[in-house]
Amino acid sequence: MKKLGFGTMRLPVLNPEDAKSIDYDQVSQMVDLFLENGFTYFDTAYPYHGETSELAVRECLVKRYPRDAYVLADKMPILRIFKNSEYAYYFEDQLKKCGVDRFDYYLLHNVGRDRYDRTVEAGGFDFLRRVKEEKMAGRVGFSFHDSPELLEEILEKYPFVDFVQLQINYLDWDSNVIASGRNYELCKKYGKPVVVMEPVKGGKLASLPEEAEAVLRRIDPKASIASYAIRFAASLDNVMMVLSGMSNLDQMKDNLSYMRDFRPLGDEEQAALREVTQILKASKEIPCTSCGYCMEVCPKNIHIPAYFGLYNQYQTVGSMSNMYYERAVKDHGKARDCIHCGLCEKNCPQHLPIRELLERFAELYREQEERFSS
Repeated sequence: MKKLGFGTMRLPVLNPEDAKSIDYDQVSQMVDLFLENGFTYFDTAYPYHGETSELAVRECLVKRYPRDAYVLADKMPILRIFKNSEYAYYFEDQLKKCGVDRFDYYLLHNVGRDRYDRTVEAGGFDFLRRVKEEKMAGRVGFSFHDSPELLEEILEKYPFVDFVQLQINYLDWDSNVIASGRNYELCKKYGKPVVVMEPVKGGKLASLPEEAEAVLRRIDPKASIASYAIRFAASLDNVMMVLSGMSNLDQMKDNLSYMRDFRPLGDEEQAALREVTQILKASKEIPCTSCGYCMEVCPKNIHIPAYFGLYNQYQTVGSMSNMYYERAVKDHGKARDCIHCGLCEKNCPQHLPIRELLERFAELYREQEERFSS
């Protein structure tokens, strides 16, 4: 397979405020173009787009192409599961929603320490083994957001796992928190191919500060900024697939332009990315990717990604947007409503200190927070 995968976490929508309003016509065009160019890997998951991403895959891909024309990966929503019988329920529901009788790749979704312990207790890895043995999926694995120590524990205990999905990008490569590089090397040590997620860090590496962008423009003024991030991940020899959550047809065309005949990064490009990394690490922005996992567990329904986006806007342009604040707070809790339970931080793939950051946001937007409390 060619190394670019179609991630369906950030599909185009008809209404920016409604994740379920997927633009089926545009997605279908993207699917057509993707397949026409020789790419075949599609990745979905139960919670994406308010639990409608799998339905979009069925309508835009499965119903329109023969089963051998594509490769489909889906994920078990382990966050929702507390007892063993629920695994089969969700798996059968996913097959039905996608309109297939098997998956080519199947994963336990978003494995971290708390979810791992509960998953082991409920028999999640045993179910994964059964999926593989009964050929309900061709290959099985898990997506992972945690420490190298936990990753090695899992790889030692469950050698039947075929692959691991990791967050890898040039900004997080040497991070002590995300540990992209260390986790990658562990997978290589255990002979487990890697599927890359968040290569552009939720879009953060597609739109850089002027100083950082200038570094890459010096190398090739015509290349897209996102292309360097995708190619960084694809240049790693143990990476079998790089997922890109393409949100429109133009992003799809751009990705295909340099991944169709993939060329690994050269020494000059690698050096430029190290320079860009240093610039970004000096930034005061919050490195939130807007995945929304924090909101899945927030008892106060606080729109954390939206508030962090507003905070970053202020850090970049030095002004606050009342309009976007009002849009973010509508039907959601305010930042000051946080009860400091910490559930969001346990579920955050970026391991952000969300409680502390919400306090910063609430102070920055104190006038708006007080007005909406009255």
